[in-house]
Amino acid sequence: MTMRSPIPGLGRVMVFVAAALASASLAIPEGWGEEGVQYGQVGTDVTLLCSGAHPGSTVQWRRVGATELPEGSAIRQGALLLPHAGLATMGTYSCHGEDGGLLHTVSLRMGHLPGVPFVSCRASDYENFSCSWTSSVETFLPTRYITTYRKKSLTGEEKRRNKNGHVGLCLQDPSRPGTCTVHGSEFWSSYRLNITEVNPLGSSFRLLDVTMQAIIKPDPPEGLVVKPVPLAPRRLHVSWKYPSSWPKEPHFQLRFRLQYRPIIHRSWSVVETVNLSEVITDAFAGLEHVVQVSAKDFLDAGNWSEWSAEARATPVRDLATTTSEETTTDASLESLAEEPSQAPNPEPINRSDPLEKMAVLVSLGIFAFFVLAAVLVITVLIWLRVRKHGKEKTKPHNFLVAATHLKALPKAQIL
Repeated sequence: MTMRSPIPGLGRVMVFVAAALASASLAIPEGWGEEGVQYGQVGTDVTLLCSGAHPGSTVQWRRVGATELPEGSAIRQGALLLPHAGLATMGTYSCHGEDGGLLHTVSLRMGHLPGVPFVSCRASDYENFSCSWTSSVETFLPTRYITTYRKKSLTGEEKRRNKNGHVGLCLQDPSRPGTCTVHGSEFWSSYRLNITEVNPLGSSFRLLDVTMQAIIKPDPPEGLVVKPVPLAPRRLHVSWKYPSSWPKEPHFQLRFRLQYRPIIHRSWSVVETVNLSEVITDAFAGLEHVVQVSAKDFLDAGNWSEWSAEARATPVRDLATTTSEETTTDASLESLAEEPSQAPNPEPINRSDPLEKMAVLVSLGIFAFFVLAAVLVITVLIWLRVRKHGKEKTKPHNFLVAATHLKALPKAQIL
């Protein structure tokens, strides 16, 4: 719901926001602290009065710093009429009598009516909430804001205490322009906020319904510390603290989201927890890691906080690799410190590490498997060939036995 109302000249400005504030009206102070200044709306006709002139007398108008008046201007009954005035019409004007004496000076400032402001609200804890706003129109004029609120649902006692619906001020902080804060709000209540933008030409306001559970957004956790875990090359210990703005109450806890990655990678790993510390178990040994943490209401109300500032740490390197490298380095330093030997050192230098030993064992196992398979195949082939050769020798012998048997039989049996 929005509203605009014209406020002419420097008269007293009354802004009525009955729909928003239960028939409560707010008065805007008279004047803007600029004496001798007249305000005009861009695109409208502006009339400048010569207050020091006598009625019916002839006056002359001049524009300071210009040889002539704006195009289309006219003098009527001692007043200067500027039709369809624009930003280029701004300046200082003076009126003079017939003898050229100065009668009156006025500074003309042109601008626009206020637009409906953009408003957003956020609660960094469950006891207070703040709202911020920006103007939707560049008015080129001095601007003020009136910020109020009222509780939407009142108890019987609250209604008896305040018949206007508990209208209160959303307090503005001069050190933080464009913001106001409602202190002592209730987490389970809803509020209607009114932000009214006012300038010398008029006013415009926006009404915003605020529910604490929907706008809760904690500040980022503080004191993030990341440390390597001794003798654990893939682990990092991470700890943090509640944001100082979040009250320490047992009924309103926070849960946390932890994101981390090696500094050379772009993708994040994310872990959620309700604790104030966590152990990363899948870090990369020897690589520096970036860690951040954010917070949210334990019951999932509102939104996640912004990510905390980064913290960095590097897991310890693998113990076997580190020992091997240190041994190699120490041996190199010792060899540089000694005099060159005329005879070669017969003792071999062990430069192997567990990974190389494992690779050698795997290679030997694979080689032995292939050798065994080849021997087995060759054995089967030889056995098949021997068996086939034995069958070929058996066939002629059987044929001769059969022929001899037929020859011994009488002819009658043969026939």
